[in-house]
Amino acid sequence: MKRSVHSVLLLGFSVLLLATLSSCASTYYGAMEKVGVHKRDILVDRVEDGRDAQAGAQKQFQSALEQFDSIVKLEETDLKKAYDKFDKEYKKCKGAADDVSTQIDKIESVADALFKEWKSELKQYENKELRRSSEKQLAATKSRYADMLETMKTAEHSMDPVLRIFHDNVLFLKHNLNAQAIGSLQSEFATLEGHIDELVESMNVAIASSNQFISEIKE
Repeated sequence: MKRSVHSVLLLGFSVLLLATLSSCASTYYGAMEKVGVHKRDILVDRVEDGRDAQAGAQKQFQSALEQFDSIVKLEETDLKKAYDKFDKEYKKCKGAADDVSTQIDKIESVADALFKEWKSELKQYENKELRRSSEKQLAATKSRYADMLETMKTAEHSMDPVLRIFHDNVLFLKHNLNAQAIGSLQSEFATLEGHIDELVESMNVAIASSNQFISEIKE
């Protein structure tokens, strides 16, 4: 089956965009190395940024849960004000989640570049013993990185069900600003609280894993 013109153009644009982004990243890394900042240093900085983004998201989701709890206890006269506050908290959570995802993408970008460069430079060794030692170090670093990245992605994915619940309830409250709607939301609180407890635990594991990776790669 022939591809439509639209599909071909879309594929071409995607390839061009990826190539452009890759080129921009390479240019950035090259410029940083000229001033003494290497990919390993950038990776450490970005892991720290990712850790901080997760800690910030953790606090924001807990704050939103507290706001949700306060909403289901309000009198009808406070409903509009409550909705505005809850909607604001939801948007902050969405922003925090997007920030975490962005930081993880940045970590993956520099890590891929670092490991690719490291592997290619192994061919430059004349001393076989040193090359074997560097190969082992590369394998160990990649393994630690993979473990850390997995915990970060698990924490990232733990935000999805919470955001879906928040979004549904924000919409429901928007469309039904009455006491009966508040009563309906009360049953959602326990489910939401359970998801956020899981999110907080996942974040704690990811933050601890990030700190360990940072400590080990700096050695």
